[in-house]
Amino acid sequence: MLKTKGLEGIVATTSCVSSIIDDQLRYQGYNIDDLTENASFEEVIYLLWNGRLPKKTELNDLKKQLSYNSALPKTFLDQMKSSPLKDLHPMAALRTWISYLSFFDTEADKLIKEANYRKAIRIQAKIPTIVAAFARIRQNKDPLEPREDLNYAANFLYMLTGNEPEKISVEAVNKALIIHADHELNASTFTSRVCVATLSDLYSGVTAAIGALKGPLHGGANTAVMEMLMQIGEVENVEPYIRKTIDNKQKIMGFGHRVYKQGDPRAKHLKEMSKQLTLITGERKWYEMSLEIEKIVTREKGLLPNVDFYSASVYHSLGIKHDLFTPIFAISRTSGWIAHILEQYDNNRLIRPRAEYIGAVNKTYTPLENR
Repeated sequence: MLKTKGLEGIVATTSCVSSIIDDQLRYQGYNIDDLTENASFEEVIYLLWNGRLPKKTELNDLKKQLSYNSALPKTFLDQMKSSPLKDLHPMAALRTWISYLSFFDTEADKLIKEANYRKAIRIQAKIPTIVAAFARIRQNKDPLEPREDLNYAANFLYMLTGNEPEKISVEAVNKALIIHADHELNASTFTSRVCVATLSDLYSGVTAAIGALKGPLHGGANTAVMEMLMQIGEVENVEPYIRKTIDNKQKIMGFGHRVYKQGDPRAKHLKEMSKQLTLITGERKWYEMSLEIEKIVTREKGLLPNVDFYSASVYHSLGIKHDLFTPIFAISRTSGWIAHILEQYDNNRLIRPRAEYIGAVNKTYTPLENR
């Protein structure tokens, strides 16, 4: 029986959604570099779900549907406001609210293709509204209604801050959303496919995926990177901090990747955005510290930064609370999860691997009085 720890190297399914071949990430055949530099996140959503880029009329229709479905029901918001959010992990909150969202969807348990696509729109439209509402409620601020005149990235920033975002901020979030949209059969995506392979509903699949993304070995790495930068504090402290970390054989978050061998192709885009944003905010040190860390870790350990490393300073520069980094990841990755869920439904087979038993055998029952 073929076996490997963590399923490393095991091909578990076939998929057209995305690929990682020769260290190149592609969505439906399009290179991530091409999409990041030229596309809107809405175009990428359409691409992932339909296998091709949209025509102008199709893109406009998708934008209208996302906008129309982005507001949250009053009952939903009232429930959020009455919940103890202050000390709740944002990913635990998001997991709960996406599951709760199904209560408001009369098609939640309908598995026909058309109903699944409509549910996909509703979930993708509402998840940034949920994250922004959570962020504001826990600060004792009222949630903001989404605006019809703003695109997906700009609308999220507006609902989060209450201010119309600057062009560079919208560009940064749009790129981050594209970059994080899908990544082949990662832990949360695999979780979503296992879930819906039982013919469970789309809300369950996304909720399960959020549960997997919550773990620090998957979605929480960029938060850990920012915590490291905050501990270091200044550029001159980088070398002694990193050398001590290496000497103590501690993990440096944001470096290395199980799949990529020559470096994460997504990292360079966020590295450039970090450079631009830290210059604008006057906090250049976060970028300079990151550069120094990259230089030392690459030289000493042969590891290159992954997508999480520079996303930390990008989100920080946008004024986003550090514990919201992973929920933003989830906003983006929902598009990929849904693409895989729809693909799983189209050619479904229950996912049921085997395990090699390594425990004791031939035991016999001992009566309770003799134990």
